[in-house]
Amino acid sequence: DACLVITGDALQICLSFYEKDLMESIIESPSVVVCRCSPTQKATVTDLLKKYRNKKIRVCAIGDGGNDVSMIQSAHVGIGIVGKEGKQASLAADFSINQFSYLTRLLFIHGRDSYKRTASLSQFIIHRGLLFSVMQTIFCSVFYFATTPIFPAYLVVGYITIFTMLPIFSLVLDKDVPADIALLYPELYKELAKGRSLSLKTFSLWVLISVYQGSAIMYGAFVLFDDDFIHIVSITFTALILTELLMVALTIRTWHILMVIGEFLSFTCYILSIVIFRNYFDIRFLESWSFIWRVVTITVISCLPLYILKYVQTQFKPPIHEKLKQYSTLK
Repeated sequence: DACLVITGDALQICLSFYEKDLMESIIESPSVVVCRCSPTQKATVTDLLKKYRNKKIRVCAIGDGGNDVSMIQSAHVGIGIVGKEGKQASLAADFSINQFSYLTRLLFIHGRDSYKRTASLSQFIIHRGLLFSVMQTIFCSVFYFATTPIFPAYLVVGYITIFTMLPIFSLVLDKDVPADIALLYPELYKELAKGRSLSLKTFSLWVLISVYQGSAIMYGAFVLFDDDFIHIVSITFTALILTELLMVALTIRTWHILMVIGEFLSFTCYILSIVIFRNYFDIRFLESWSFIWRVVTITVISCLPLYILKYVQTQFKPPIHEKLKQYSTLK
């Protein structure tokens, strides 16, 4: 628990002859103070930290002057403070702040929310594409693996750009806890250091979800619509859109007005496409009660088990942000 204090001249000698021993001492020390070091030395120490530390560790450099530019650019993340020395550090950094005290909000609020939002967004994009691929694979396997697309080209483009884009990208507005709770309980930020929000485990879980839902939609359509197999496109695509919109709704932790608008506009655009492209859809068949209840059944089969599992997990093993939200509500 001793702090390491070293001057710039001594640092240069250690870097020249005892680089490994010096870095081991720096890594083991809770705090290191280097007095009167040059800009080159700052950048060198930053590069050595990236070299000797674990690959999962990220190095952040914070500076407020032109002599900190090389250090800021060498780090994984550079933060520049606009100060009396000018804006050189601020312009060279990844993030710019006006006061050092703003670093707390940058890390514990904006940094934490950004990480969790990026994790949710990237995994949902994977889920969206993989879900479509599973359905296409099953469809081809039914026809002896013939290279026949299940959906017309315009539906594929619409699925990626119009029918699901707004709800999925609205996840960048999602947050699990308010800002005041995130500042009050820093263990929420410590939890992210374990990397559980975006890992091989979560990726594998979303792959299994995509395989299950794609199989449920396709085989559900084969079973329930055996007599109306000619309408396989409208059946499966409608269930696909509803499944994706419901999965976004089940994932959102805190609703935002733009999320509601995104869900509504996406489904409205799909309804309008049915009216416009009548060559691909049979309006009379889509208006029938037989079509509606069967599509709803397929969608429920693909989404309800996942909702039940999530509910059970929340009740018996709630995440830490759920515990803190309930605790803050009781207070």
